[in-house]
Amino acid sequence: MAGQGSGGNVIAAICNIFFPGLGQLVQGRILSALIFAIIVVGGYALWFLIIPGVIAAIAHLWSIIDAAKYRSDSRYERS
Repeated sequence: MAGQGSGGNVIAAICNIFFPGLGQLVQGRILSALIFAIIVVGGYALWFLIIPGVIAAIAHLWSIIDAAKYRSDSRYERS
């Protein structure tokens, strides 16, 4: 990815709108993709308890923002 505000980050953020964690997966961040997916899908599944649904909605929004603002550390990238 080129960095914050790049086209790749926009695509990743749009992917997260449809399925939480998909944008992180597109960026190659597998662990954070799994964490976001588990928290959001689990919270939405327990929507009738209200609190997990609210936490899931916040985590879903956070995953979208996280994908949009992601900036890779260029020291560890190969050219």
